[in-house]
Amino acid sequence: MDTLGGAEFAPTSTYLNTSACGLLPRRTVEAVKRLAEELADGRPEGAGSFASVEAVRASFARLTGVSAERVAVGGSVAVHVALIAASLPSGAEVVAPEGEFSSVVTPFAVRGDLKVRYVPLDGIAAAVRPGTALVALSAVQSADGRIADLAAVRAAAAAHGARVLLDASQAAGWLPLDAGAYDYTVTAAFKYLLCPRGASFLTVTEDAQESLVPAHAGWFAAEDLEGSSYGPVEEFARTARRYDEPPVFLAYHGAEQSLALLEEIGVGTVHAHNTALAARFRAGLTELGHAPVTGDSGIVAVPGLGGRQPELTRAGILVSARAGNLRASFHLYNTVADVDRALDALSD
Repeated sequence: MDTLGGAEFAPTSTYLNTSACGLLPRRTVEAVKRLAEELADGRPEGAGSFASVEAVRASFARLTGVSAERVAVGGSVAVHVALIAASLPSGAEVVAPEGEFSSVVTPFAVRGDLKVRYVPLDGIAAAVRPGTALVALSAVQSADGRIADLAAVRAAAAAHGARVLLDASQAAGWLPLDAGAYDYTVTAAFKYLLCPRGASFLTVTEDAQESLVPAHAGWFAAEDLEGSSYGPVEEFARTARRYDEPPVFLAYHGAEQSLALLEEIGVGTVHAHNTALAARFRAGLTELGHAPVTGDSGIVAVPGLGGRQPELTRAGILVSARAGNLRASFHLYNTVADVDRALDALSD
């Protein structure tokens, strides 16, 4: 099985660590270098292009099945989540999985006046009850790659009038996703979306936008950008752009190229590629006597094997150790040879 990225990637290691950070395509690197050089030269283009930001917004919208009007740009999942946390009334109940990634739950926990209830991932739908205000979870768990039963969560939330916040950071780019099915989604773009750090996305349904205050808004969130540079913004954008953070232009110039590549290849194609490699790795691990977490995820975790991560790194095989697990994550630049190389190293 060949890579899907062609000449866009040339890693010098066996890189199975996209869940930590994705590799940058060559075209992305060139876009970042070009902007940096323009700024170093004092050329007008060096300040960054709003057109690139809007191209990224539109591209992410297409990749996740929503209109660009529902997408806000930013630089951090934690900031997006904090905005949502700030909108909840005192005493509101938030349900989240045990062991959820800290950026998804900490903004709720630090408020001190919310009821944050943690339950096992496979029981999260059943845990939603009358009075639950929000369910906050990742589509794919960072620690072990498990994919949540998202249909069940949506159904339970709808039955009890709760909203759903979905973190798609470990999913967007390889797992087909309909962001419009959730009140909010948040996504760090430096993993499977292959963007430079500094790009992230928030999607907000039109209904959820009614109760979400643009608490960190600056002039970039105004309906009239040219006329909103001084004094308080008088009219916010009528779209989710009202929740924009001022963009990190170097990241967004690169993101424009990365998302274009993913659109060219197609998320469905990437999903088939990644899950096939992961299935091969699971089967090989089982033959070696290890017991990986079961499922159809493109992320493979082996409980209790995290201690072998340093030796794999020394062998040029990059994986992660998370919560005691050895975690390997596959993406479009990986091949069958990468899988077999990792299995050979673990057979010693």
